[in-house]
Parts: sequence; C-alpha cells; structure tokens
Amino acid sequence: MKTVSLVGSTGSIGTQSVDVIRATPGEYHVRAIGAFRSVDALVAQAHELRPERVAIATQSLARELEERVPEGTEVLAGPDALAAIATDADVVVNGVVGFAGLSVTLAALNAGRRLALANKESLIAGGPVVQAARATPGAEIVPVDSEHCAVHQCLRAVLGTDAMAALPALPAGHRLARVVLTASGGPFRGRPTVSLAEVTVEDALAHPTWSMGPKITIDSSTLMNKGLEVIEAHELFGVDYDAIDVVVHPQSIVHSMIETTDGATLAQLSLPDMRLPIGYALAYPDRIAAPFGAIDWGALGRLDFEPPDRAGFPCLGLAYAAGRAGGTAPACLNGANEVAVDAFLNHRIRWVDIPAVINDALDDYSPIDPTSVTDVLDADATGRELATAAVQRRSTARLR
Repeated sequence: MKTVSLVGSTGSIGTQSVDVIRATPGEYHVRAIGAFRSVDALVAQAHELRPERVAIATQSLARELEERVPEGTEVLAGPDALAAIATDADVVVNGVVGFAGLSVTLAALNAGRRLALANKESLIAGGPVVQAARATPGAEIVPVDSEHCAVHQCLRAVLGTDAMAALPALPAGHRLARVVLTASGGPFRGRPTVSLAEVTVEDALAHPTWSMGPKITIDSSTLMNKGLEVIEAHELFGVDYDAIDVVVHPQSIVHSMIETTDGATLAQLSLPDMRLPIGYALAYPDRIAAPFGAIDWGALGRLDFEPPDRAGFPCLGLAYAAGRAGGTAPACLNGANEVAVDAFLNHRIRWVDIPAVINDALDDYSPIDPTSVTDVLDADATGRELATAAVQRRSTARLR
C-alpha cells in the first residue's frame, strides 16, 4: 500500500485526489493532509481518511483544528506546516494554488519523494532551484496538469520508464522532434480582436470546457495559462522552446501530443477529467483500475485544431519571451500576471490591459540566474511591484 500526503487537500486537486483514493480501496493510505485555512473541510477529511498528521498554514486556527480532529491526530500549524507534511509519504500531491506551493515542492523533492505536481508556479517561477532539488536521489516529478501528464505518458511510450526518471535530461538519440500542447482557446476563441476591449469579468470567467478557479480561468481566457505551461514543459522535460508548440483544440479531448523525428505523432485522449492525471501520478509506473474520462467513440463526433491567435492573445508570446530569457524572468512574469489578473477581477483594468501590464513589468526588469529561493522570491516581488505601478498608471489614465 502506497502512502500519500495531500497538500492543498481541500481544493480542487485535493478533493479530486480523495475521489481517486475512494475509487481504489486498499491501494493508498493517506498519512497527511493540509490546507491554508479550511478548517471544516480539513476536519471532515480527517475523520474520513484518518491521517496521522493534519496541517494548517493559518496559525490562529490551530486550536480549533486540534479540538475537532480525531483523537491522536497530530496537528501542525503555521507558515511551514504544509511543507512539513511533504516529506514522509511515498507520493506527495502538491495541489496548493499559487506561488506558496514552491516550498512544498522543494520539501518533497529534497526528501527524495515522488511529487505529483499540480502547482505550476513551482516550476515556472522556481525552475532553476527546483531542478537542483530534483537531483536528490529518489526525487521524481510526475505532472498532474492534464497537458503535461499527457506529454509524460507519450514520452514514456517512446523513451521507456527508466529514461523518465532522468528527466529533464533527455537521453542521447531520443528521437523527439517536438511537444505540442493543446489549448481549449478559452471563451474568446475566434472573437475579433477589436471586440476584446469590451470584455467583462463575467465574460472571461465563462470557460467553455473546464470548471476552475477565477485566476486560472482568466489565465485561460488570455492564453497566459498556456504560456505558463510552455515554460513548465521546458522545465519538466528538457525540451527547447523552439520545439514546443501550442495548438487550439476546443473539445479538450486530445490533452497534448509529441512528434518523433520520423513524423509520427503520439497523443493522449480522454474526456476532460482531472482524476485521470491524478490517478496516473498516484499509481505510476502502474495504472489505477478505476476509469476516469473514458471516451464513447460513437458519440464523440469531431476533433478540431487551429493555430492560436497570437496577435489577439499576446500573453502567449510574453511567456515564450520570458522563458527564453531564462533565469528569474519567468518568476517576474508570474508575479506580474497575478497582479494584472487580480486588478482585472477587481475592475481596475480592462481585460486587454492584462498583457500590457505584464509587458511593462518585463520591459523594466533585468533577470538574473538564481542561486537560492531568496532570488526567486525577490524576482516575484519585483514583478508584482512593477505590475502594480503599471496597473496604477492605467487606472489613473482611465479616470482622466
């Protein structure tokens, strides 16, 4: 029986991980769960899953949690609590949202654990320091994002399981030509560029395929989510940016593809269901017996593909540029994007201002090669400061 630590257990990835564990009785024992502040949900999970440890990042909620979890359960609290439970299970699921997930990623990898990674900021902002931790004996990343999980499955079919453990170093003579990430296109696919200036928050939150949180949904509408996934693919698999492409696929059935040097394309297909990549990461190198996302081929109908509109959605190009710049540029990009999205959600800037704010921040930033987490944190903070100033300029201009 594998042991599992669910970090971010009350969020979307965490609760769907619990679904997978319920569907595979006897396969997994949850040793630890943790969240930022969701006491009620943590208590319910603690009584169902019976973990040895429960962590909450908000120190002031520790006493309430201690009084309500099953007797004998150890409670950890404070800013380091989530990272603390990422060290003592066979598989650590990092479902923490945002930049806060970096400490969880580093803790799991430095402890030599398998990391089921759903926190993309870890690799986007902290790529260089994460790669150093990834060299720890026993440490391994199996991605939970549907696109990167699809690439992982396709690469495994070509390279073999042993070679996957050495990523991001691709083996000599690997015969991989390119990685193709699929994008739904978001709610504004095919919309004339001139009309995007009138986009509302409600419009941008109406995703046609996936049910996600507000920040990720806005990122999908701008194609920044796909740009961040390009950086993540580079960090995960060691593929050059020139060999990573994006194609819009509105049905979200083909989750991503790889192309080999002889022209063959391998793809992973399933109905949109995050429990499939979660189950893959938990069971790897095996597969779970419970099916999620199985396709009824007689009812599928059609699969469409088209190139992304880079002019109407410049965030994709900004992410490529930051990735190619390397060093701390992706951390600056990520921080600036979070500020811009928050400003849009709070009606301080327009949707079309989001890429302009990010571009201003990148123009004013000089990346360095990070040697520590502090360098990454500084780049994130600088990106946020520069974006905040850019938001203020645009907010002031609109009021004139």
